[in-house]
Amino acid sequence: QVQLVESGGGLVQAGGSLRLSCADSERIFSRNAMGWYRQAPGKQRELVASIISGGMTNYADSVKGRFTISRDNAKNTVYLQMNSLKPEDTAVYYCFARGITTWWGQGTQVTVSS
Repeated sequence: QVQLVESGGGLVQAGGSLRLSCADSERIFSRNAMGWYRQAPGKQRELVASIISGGMTNYADSVKGRFTISRDNAKNTVYLQMNSLKPEDTAVYYCFARGITTWWGQGTQVTVSS
């Protein structure tokens, strides 16, 4: 049973930073892609950032230049460094891992106060 455990969410003021972590219970080098979605109240879930097995990254336009996704294969962990946070970044952030199917983390709350 694949498990994704997220950590690093919390409350931060606008302009601040947070780093989310997603620890995979299995080796991540076998994943086709990993990344983060987020869902704000009353809104659809949206892709924030992803990283494929070859290392290429992809970002939502709203976070480009502020967020950075990275992976540490030795630790089976993917990170999302979030800088210059804005109130509109407030959401529950979900880690995902894509292989023969897609697995999801439990979600971590990020709240940015103005």
